[in-house]
Amino acid sequence: MLNYSYDEAALQISESANENDMEFRIVLATDDPSILAGLKQVRQEFDENRVYTDVLFYHYPDREYKIIVRKDYYVDFVLELMKQRLLKSVAWAED
Repeated sequence: MLNYSYDEAALQISESANENDMEFRIVLATDDPSILAGLKQVRQEFDENRVYTDVLFYHYPDREYKIIVRKDYYVDFVLELMKQRLLKSVAWAED
């Protein structure tokens, strides 16, 4: 499991475990084009790979996204959020 931090004035992120998946809920607090572009780039990264069920994106009204991530792609997904500058820091959680 990973611990991460992000700009809470720009977005809200929550996650929950669901059997073989992790469900993320991301709500953009602003219309900042760089945040939206980063989230679109995350989606494109997973849409273009050969595994169709690794990460599934659902867009809802009011800048809300539900993202279902297979547990074996959890680290890849969080690191891609970091790569796209949606997160400020990522660290391994202490057991």
